[in-house]
Amino acid sequence: MTSDAQSARTTDRTGAPGGTALLGDRRVARIGFGAMQLVHRRVPPVDPDTAVAVLRRAIERGVDHIDTAQFYGAGACNRLIHTALAPYDDHLTIVTKIGAENDASGGLVPAQRPEQLRAQIHANLTELRVDRLPVVNLRRADIPPGIIATGDQAVGIEDQLAELIALRAAGLIGGIGLSNIGAATLRAALPADIACVQNVYNLLTRETAPVLDVCREHDIAWVPYFPLGSAGFAGWTTVVDDPTVRAVADRLRTTPAGVALAWLLADYDHTLLIPGTADLAHLDGNLAAGELVLDPDSRAELDALGGPVPAG
Repeated sequence: MTSDAQSARTTDRTGAPGGTALLGDRRVARIGFGAMQLVHRRVPPVDPDTAVAVLRRAIERGVDHIDTAQFYGAGACNRLIHTALAPYDDHLTIVTKIGAENDASGGLVPAQRPEQLRAQIHANLTELRVDRLPVVNLRRADIPPGIIATGDQAVGIEDQLAELIALRAAGLIGGIGLSNIGAATLRAALPADIACVQNVYNLLTRETAPVLDVCREHDIAWVPYFPLGSAGFAGWTTVVDDPTVRAVADRLRTTPAGVALAWLLADYDHTLLIPGTADLAHLDGNLAAGELVLDPDSRAELDALGGPVPAG
């Protein structure tokens, strides 16, 4: 490592990628794995044997937090997780998401009504073959990006939380998380004892920073999705193509993805990352970001980036 890089690499003594932080009442590695890319609307589809190998490699490398949803491939993602990882280790935290379902074409449509949320919980339990889901994220659909609820799908969060609290009391779920929300919604939901928040947030897209501020105030786990950006919405760019990110990566002799993930980890001690991939080499690269400490000059350059979330 050259002196102008002034960076250091550290390995958490537990061997957990990126160290550890709390997700509700469970301590997990700060770099987990988002399973959506294994199945969700990929062309060509990922070979199932490859998907299973990626999941198993993640666990071998210390990952103990897997993010999934029944609507990732109409249950295919959950079935892959069971095939690859059952019987599940007691330390594995499988986090699911509810609030949408697949239509006939495989696309996503809102499924926000309380009875639909309950049905989705049971579908996740069935496909994962577990009796309890450690954490469940409610994916709201009242703000962009992605699907927007209208008509009878435009449900108040109070009714949704009441259903989830009842499911928690019944022992079917553990922590309650929220996804795709604004700061006011999070504040209103705090009495429900929120375990985590999943929102769009990365080096170039920081409009949800006010939500992160509420998480900081209350020590709530922050799980940014699209941590490397996405080309899936109009006006978005991928973080790894940004000239500043690439220049920092070159200087530190690492990858642009590693720089982007390391910046997120440094931004807040309770940040948990769930980068997804269907490639073993990319998986290893993502996990290596947990060992990268950015020098002050690089942090300053990266901090100066940022932009709003486009409507989509």
